[in-house]
Amino acid sequence: MALAACNPDDLAPNSRAAAPLSSAMVSDIASKNMDTGSPILARIFKEEAEMEVWKQTRDGQYALLKTYPICRWSGDLGPKKKEGDRQAPEGFYTITPGQMNPASSYYLAFNTGFPNAYDRSHGYTGSELMVHGDCSSRGCYAMTDEQIQEIYALARESFHGGQRAFQLQAFPFRMTALNMAKHRNNPNFAFWKMLKEGYDNFEVTRQEPKVAVCEKRYVFDPATTDAEGRPLKFNAAGKCPAYELDKNIADAVLEHRRQEQTQMAHYIAQGVATVPFRTGIDGGMNQVFAEKLGTQEGYDAKGRPILVATAPGALPRGDNQPIPATLVSVPKPVQAEPAEPQVQLASAPAAAEPAATPSAAKGLLGSLFGDSKAAEAGASAMATAVPAPKPAPRQTAKPAAVRTANAAPKAQAPASKPQVAQSEPAAKPRVATIEKPAANETPQLRTAYSAAPPANNNSSLTGAQPVVPVGSFSSRWSGVQ
Repeated sequence: MALAACNPDDLAPNSRAAAPLSSAMVSDIASKNMDTGSPILARIFKEEAEMEVWKQTRDGQYALLKTYPICRWSGDLGPKKKEGDRQAPEGFYTITPGQMNPASSYYLAFNTGFPNAYDRSHGYTGSELMVHGDCSSRGCYAMTDEQIQEIYALARESFHGGQRAFQLQAFPFRMTALNMAKHRNNPNFAFWKMLKEGYDNFEVTRQEPKVAVCEKRYVFDPATTDAEGRPLKFNAAGKCPAYELDKNIADAVLEHRRQEQTQMAHYIAQGVATVPFRTGIDGGMNQVFAEKLGTQEGYDAKGRPILVATAPGALPRGDNQPIPATLVSVPKPVQAEPAEPQVQLASAPAAAEPAATPSAAKGLLGSLFGDSKAAEAGASAMATAVPAPKPAPRQTAKPAAVRTANAAPKAQAPASKPQVAQSEPAAKPRVATIEKPAANETPQLRTAYSAAPPANNNSSLTGAQPVVPVGSFSSRWSGVQ
């Protein structure tokens, strides 16, 4: 029902769906030999987290108008196959005026049209896969509010100019020969080779490729009639008719494909490294947004405090208030307490402390948790394992930094004239094998091709990344470590 209300003329003049293009965009369109109402075409690249809007020039070819960094996309590289898999779709989709949603809960949106004929022929399921605002994704491509307002206006003006539908091409990455060689071991490689045919057709011709589906695969720029002039019919699940590539582009397209295949084979022969296939990666975000995230304290589904990131790009809301944008959680690093500098004599370097034995570690943990027997056993083991040196003559220097209970005192040699020197803190006893993030570590957002661990599925935050609870054992006993 919401998608039916797609005519911007029916909305109030100050509605965000009827917002005019900025003067800067109008000037940019004119400077590139384009008209405001000329047709558009959009391309999406997951790995680069970018969306391109192309516009037809007065010469009849498409030229790049603007590239938008994608604020958030979900899932992994590869097509969407079933409802609830959080995958953003890949393929060739047609966007009509009826798919534009001026009343979206995510500021503005348009429906990608998933599943298309190809998706349905494979039994793929899913619905309401959008390109929208608010920088929050559950299988969609999310932009900022400013971006989706401009993209929406560009589509609206092209419809007003007479374009009946525009094409949306969604790719896993820029489909160059090098990128194809890097992803040659991915289980989706055969599907991507098919998408690359349509990608190459557009790269060569700068015309919107005509898309058909037969035998459960895409067919690009086929001739519409047979040798006798009879129209060809393509059935998504049926057998492909005998067709030829459009004669107007056949020579140029086939030569480009040959060059791309030769170049890809050259990269493979050189041993170009492959990108590892990963699962459980929940999307990505363009780096320009990752660098500008605001942070605030929040809580996960279990009430544990976490650090959350709020995306930039929100515009003032109108009368139709959308639901709040879901926050994207990022790891909160545990802040290590800074070590106090030790004061030592310049002529007497500190002796290295030996690592604690397992018995000593047990004693320390026992003392922390009230186990007196374990504490006594640990203290006894430490006394045996670490003999105390003879006390050094008393000096007038400042006292050294406080050590843990089980650490042996450092030996200090007398000097005729003490000189105070600041040295590196001595190594502390190893009491457990709990890892702790470095003090200067900053939160990192994962993308589909990063080497980060899988997302924390226990969090109920949409598009969430793994979190580090502030009240964890690692942070609670960081001072003891």
